[in-house]
Amino acid sequence: METLINIDNGGTLTDICVWDGTELSFTKTLTTPHDLSECLFTGIEKASAKLYGDADLTRLLHQAQHIRYSTTQGTNALVERKGPMIGVVTTIDGLAEDMVSSSDEEKLRDGLIGERLLFVDPDADDLEFEVVQLVNRLTTLGAARVVIAGADAEEERKLRNILLRGFPRHLLGSVPLIYSWDLSGDRNAARRTWSCVINAFLHPTMERFLYGAERRLKEHKVANPLLVYRNDGASSRVAKSVALKTYSSGPRGGLEGTAALAEVYGIRHALMMDIGGTTTDVGVVGDREVVVREHGAIEGVDISYGMSDVTSSGVGGSSVIKVVDGQITVGPQSVGAAPGPACFGFGGKQATITDVNLLLGVLDPDTYLDGTFTLDPERSRAVINETVAEPLGISLDEALVQMENAYFTALAGSFSALVEPDTTLLAFGGAGPMSAAGAARLAGVKNVLIPRTAAVFSAFGIAFSDIGKTYQVILPETTRQAAEEAYEGLTARASRDMFQEGYTFADCQAVWRLVLENLDDGSISRIPYAVGDEVEYPGNAVSLELAVSARLPHPELETDAPVAASAAQAANTRMVRSSADQVDEVPVHVLDDLLPGQGGSGPAIIEGPFFTARVLPGWSFRVTAAGDLYLSDDL
Repeated sequence: METLINIDNGGTLTDICVWDGTELSFTKTLTTPHDLSECLFTGIEKASAKLYGDADLTRLLHQAQHIRYSTTQGTNALVERKGPMIGVVTTIDGLAEDMVSSSDEEKLRDGLIGERLLFVDPDADDLEFEVVQLVNRLTTLGAARVVIAGADAEEERKLRNILLRGFPRHLLGSVPLIYSWDLSGDRNAARRTWSCVINAFLHPTMERFLYGAERRLKEHKVANPLLVYRNDGASSRVAKSVALKTYSSGPRGGLEGTAALAEVYGIRHALMMDIGGTTTDVGVVGDREVVVREHGAIEGVDISYGMSDVTSSGVGGSSVIKVVDGQITVGPQSVGAAPGPACFGFGGKQATITDVNLLLGVLDPDTYLDGTFTLDPERSRAVINETVAEPLGISLDEALVQMENAYFTALAGSFSALVEPDTTLLAFGGAGPMSAAGAARLAGVKNVLIPRTAAVFSAFGIAFSDIGKTYQVILPETTRQAAEEAYEGLTARASRDMFQEGYTFADCQAVWRLVLENLDDGSISRIPYAVGDEVEYPGNAVSLELAVSARLPHPELETDAPVAASAAQAANTRMVRSSADQVDEVPVHVLDDLLPGQGGSGPAIIEGPFFTARVLPGWSFRVTAAGDLYLSDDL
């Protein structure tokens, strides 16, 4: 049983990619914001029809070794501030000021904590009374969850004993209490507390949805549990996942897929551009490795965990394009899946790039999502006239061209600072292939790779993940004995956790490192560790880290072997507007009908599985040995 189902749940569309040990198959479905488990099961059922010819949800579920799931649910909850109010009790004098040392931190503080951060003197004569009163005060101020931040783990244990007596868990008066040192061993108090606050905010949203989805799977008597794909590139059971690590997990899937293709194509500097419904996510794969920050950032606020270095901008396929002060603007507001772009016919009253591309002729109204969804150009025409053309006093055709240019410019601005002379742009997501050439030219990028799996590429990237855990503990003293005691403790924890994942520790890969934090500049370095090694490094704080993983089957990708070049034959033509006063008859190619080595020059339209790619004048294209699309700017 090697079938693995990989799902990336976005704001507008949900992508499903299935690896059966031999082949990849994939599909898409509209996200159902009212009940995310609905689109999950709809998508799996559609995938079963692709695999078996007829839909058979139960068969696919029972053949699956694992279902790995990534969702924007947590990300969206944080963006929209849809979560519990958080309170903080700290024994660290000055923590309140340290947590708002930047405008980003101040903005997040106002949204999540407000004034609910209270200090208690750990040496107070009546500490028990003081702590209980502070928690009571925080709950009166609306805090639904309380973070406890002590100077060290021992201080937090002292407060834990007090609070368990004051708020025993079996009473209705208890409140969820989260202890910062339980979540992270980070010595930076502000960063550690922020990690705990954000995790506490995300937890109920993720818990409610993921356990709901798991319960529905159990109704189908699925033997193996749902796995959550995390932003560190690994997966784990719902019960073993930290909410904070679900944030921005979809882009990490895209980066893992980018790294896999960078290896196949020998790309030194690959730039990921993932255009979803709401945002464009940009990340770098350098020398075929995902670029990761030692301490990730969420909304500009540093956290204790490492994260892939992804930046997001509010430019997506469903981003609103409108006129503000006489200028066309793009995003950051999005129409999402409901009501969606005007052409979806769900009542949308604002224009998007999807509406623009439909009226330009880039999109065929009858082939959207491989013909499973019909677009309505009349609705797009009415909305663009009302919101853009008439306010600017220009024709509809001129409005379309200006809107497209504004979109290209916004996209180019999202990644131009990361461009190097040999950069290759990997463009994917629903709107990526349509806009890649236009944005790349403005940013100075000459080569664009559009994967055949572009429409579901983040779900495709999840296929390269394993089940894994990472642990890190501070050594209380830099002695071999302390290191060996930490080694035994981490081995026990990892053995327990991996057993609950269904794997023995002996069958897993374990990587041990010493983490050295320079006490002068805070820089981090890692060196391999084995029992008996020296652990004393003057001028550094020392921690022991364990990364343990159980490998799952990964797709095997074809190499880009040289193939003979030949001219691609068009399946048909389409009238596409190139300027306000010019419409061209453009050849339309079907990617799955083209052979490796076939190619041509722009202008051209290439219809891929669930995506449409646009080749602009001055660009050439060819199909690679693996069936991907490679664009080159010849100007």
